[in-house]
Amino acid sequence: MRYGFVMPFGDARTIAQAALMAEEVGWDGIFVWEPVWGVDAWVALAAAAMVTQHIRLGTMLSPIARMRPWKLASETATLDNLSDGRVNLAVGLGAPDTGYVAFGEVIDRKLRAELTDEGLAILTGLWAGQPFAFQGKHYTIKPTNFNPPPPPVQQPRIPIWVVGVWPSEKSMQRVLLYDGLLPSVLGLDGKTHQASPEEVREMAAYVAERRTLPTRFDIVVEGQTPGDDQVGAVEQVAPWIEAGATWWIETMWEIPNTPAGLATVRQRIAQGPPRA
Repeated sequence: MRYGFVMPFGDARTIAQAALMAEEVGWDGIFVWEPVWGVDAWVALAAAAMVTQHIRLGTMLSPIARMRPWKLASETATLDNLSDGRVNLAVGLGAPDTGYVAFGEVIDRKLRAELTDEGLAILTGLWAGQPFAFQGKHYTIKPTNFNPPPPPVQQPRIPIWVVGVWPSEKSMQRVLLYDGLLPSVLGLDGKTHQASPEEVREMAAYVAERRTLPTRFDIVVEGQTPGDDQVGAVEQVAPWIEAGATWWIETMWEIPNTPAGLATVRQRIAQGPPRA
């Protein structure tokens, strides 16, 4: 099991400082969320890359359906080169309640799914280099030789973690094409929630039976553990490890964006991951 920490807020300097502290105390990854309008995730991660040596850098998560896929391809490839191959990209359909309406973003779920699939195909195609062409329902791309950037350091590609909604066959089929699962379950109320350890075990079995790619595959879960109770924290994570999870992402989404809240976040980072 690897252990990451997702920053609930903070400017680029704050995130860089947090990444350095996280690396020093043994976290394996530092992650940021990607807002419609707010602190730019890739600028913040670039700042973190400049002060760290080995910690993984990524988003939790990037809603590619509302982005220009070629812009995201540029940002991720640039950061992967800057960091010597330390980027992870997490993608999903996104959460429309985070400002989509205010900025005129697409909120229709089916359309966001279509844009996600095409966006991922474009992203990985551009990473692979030129010539690259794409013809889809929403995007058309022709090959270009105008100053193409260097490819990502990581090959065959930057690892892509994808939200998989269980038991949706279409959603899980998307997961099989990439490098990791962010396990979500559609409840009877029509809302999604993170899978339980038992559901993660089912989803892991589904992937193991059907995925044919030879690359590493991660199962990524999140939660909040008590930093002042290492034994209790380890016991909390243990069922997820047994279910097949390979990453635990520590989250503090409810912490207020205040100086006191930031102090609490920093304290939890300093306490280290819930590693046995």
